[in-house]
Amino acid sequence: MSDGGQPTKQAVLGLDLGTNGIRAGVFAIDSRRPAAIAEEAYPTSYPAPSRAEQNPADWWRALRAAVRRALADAGHPDVLAITAATFSSTVVVCDRAGGVLAPAILWMDARAAEEARLTGTVEHPVLADSGGSDASEWLVPKAMWIARHEPALWARSEVVCEALDYINFRLTGVWVGSLMNATCKWNYDGRARRFCPDLYALLGIADLLDRLPATIVEPGGVIGPVPDDVARELGIRGRPLVVQGGIDAHMGTFGANTIEPGSMLVIGGTSNVLLTQVPDDGSTIRGVWGPYPNALTPGLRMIEGGQVSAGSVLKWLTEEVFMLDDADRPALMHEVAAMAPDADGLLALDFFMGCRTPYRDPRLRGAFLGMTLSHGRAALYRAALTAICLGTANVIVDLEEQGVPIDRLVLAGGIMRNPIWLRATVDAIGKPVDVALADNLTLVGAAAAAAAGVGLHDGMRSASAAWRVPVRRMTPDPEQHGRYRRLLADYRAAAEQLAPLLHALADRADRATLRAQGGGLRPSTPAA
Repeated sequence: MSDGGQPTKQAVLGLDLGTNGIRAGVFAIDSRRPAAIAEEAYPTSYPAPSRAEQNPADWWRALRAAVRRALADAGHPDVLAITAATFSSTVVVCDRAGGVLAPAILWMDARAAEEARLTGTVEHPVLADSGGSDASEWLVPKAMWIARHEPALWARSEVVCEALDYINFRLTGVWVGSLMNATCKWNYDGRARRFCPDLYALLGIADLLDRLPATIVEPGGVIGPVPDDVARELGIRGRPLVVQGGIDAHMGTFGANTIEPGSMLVIGGTSNVLLTQVPDDGSTIRGVWGPYPNALTPGLRMIEGGQVSAGSVLKWLTEEVFMLDDADRPALMHEVAAMAPDADGLLALDFFMGCRTPYRDPRLRGAFLGMTLSHGRAALYRAALTAICLGTANVIVDLEEQGVPIDRLVLAGGIMRNPIWLRATVDAIGKPVDVALADNLTLVGAAAAAAAGVGLHDGMRSASAAWRVPVRRMTPDPEQHGRYRRLLADYRAAAEQLAPLLHALADRADRATLRAQGGGLRPSTPAA
C-alpha cells in the first residue's frame, strides 16, 4: 500500500546484463509496458590478443545502481518477481560464498580455442546436440583452459559458473543453473535433464561437475525469494521471487514471440545472434551451434547462429583506430551513407574475434582486402559494415540451403541506433524484416518470464504471446540486394582461401601471449 492508502502498482523487474553494461526495466503488470528503464555501464579489459575480461564486482555495483534508479523513476511499485538475462559463456570462478577468485572470462575471449578443438576429438552422444564440438566461448572449454594453464586457481575454485548464475546467487544466496545455458553451453543433456560427467572425464575435467551449480531450473521457473537484506540494498519493497532467466539474446525470443519453427530473431549489437527453432526430428544441421533440445521451449530444438564481432568492430574502428569522438561521428556517417557496398573495391572479413557460425572457427581473424592509399576512413568503415551484414546473410543462406525454413524475421538490438547498419542488414538478407519497436527485447522476455513465474501466464509460450512487442515492416531494395549477393560469393571465397593463413597468424599471437604472460589470469578484486 502507498502512504495515501491507495494500492501500489504491481510490477515485475527485468534485468539485462550485456557486454557494456546493465539495463534494469520495471514493467507494469496491467499494461505489460516499461514504467522505467535505467542503465549503468561497466568496463571490459583486453589484456592480450584474443582475451577479454570483466570484474563481477562491477556487475553488482551497476545492477544495484540501475535497479534503485529504475524503481525510483517508476514510483517504487510492488515488485512481484525479478528475472535476469545475461551474456552467456562469461565464466566466473569463485568460492561457495560467492567470493570471486579471478577476473571473469568474457564470452568473446578466445583463449580456449585449442580446448574447443579438443572437444571435437572425443565421442559422446550429447555432443551431437552442439554439432559435434564446443565453441571456444563456452564454459566447458574455458574450464579446461583454467585447469590446464592455471592449476592453482582451479584447485582453489569451488564454483565455476556463468554470469547469470553469479547474479542469481547474489539475488537469492542459492546456486542454480538455467536449463537454457546448461543445455547450450555446458554439454548438459536437455532431453534426459542430466549432467554428463563421463564427457567431462573424457575432456580431463572430471571434477568440473563438483563445481557447477547442481540444480537446473528452466526459464520461467522459480528460484526463490530475495532475502530482506538484499531487497533493502536494491531498494525493493517486500520479498519478490527470483525467476529463472537465461541467455540475453535467447530471452529476447519471448519478447519477439519467435519461438515457433519458421520464425527467426536477429539481434544486432556488440555481437550478432540469430535464433530459430526446428522440430526435434533427429535431422542434422551443420555450421550452427545446436540444435539444442528443450533449451528454449519444450519439444523443439533451438538453433543458434551468430557473429562474435559486429557492433564491436564498428566501435573499435571509430574510437580506437580513427580516434573520433561523438562530435566527429556524424560527418563520418554522412559520408558512409552515400557509399554503395561495392563502390570502392574493398572486401572485409568480420572475424576479428573468430567466427561463431557458419564456419565455427575461433581461429579465423578479421581482414581488409583490396586496400590502396586512396582509401580513407569512410571506405574502411563501409567495408567493415558490409562484412558484418554479409556475415549475417551468410548464416541465413547457409541454413536455408540445408532446408531450414525462415519465413518471419524480427530484428532488434543496438543496431537500431545505427540506421545505416540497419538498412544494409535488411538489404543483405533480402527478405522483409519486422523491426521491433521495443527498445530491448531481452528486458521484455525477462519480464515475461517473471510474470509466468508468479502464475500470471500458463507457461512461457503463453507469456511470449501475451508480451509480444509491436513491429514495423522493412523491405529490401532489390538492386542493393543484388550487390550484396555478388559480394557474398567473394566473402565466402575469401574466408575459405585465407583460412590457413589466418589460423597461422592467430596461433602465432596466442603463443606470444602465453610466453609473455605465463598463461596466467590476473587476480580479481573480491565482489562487493
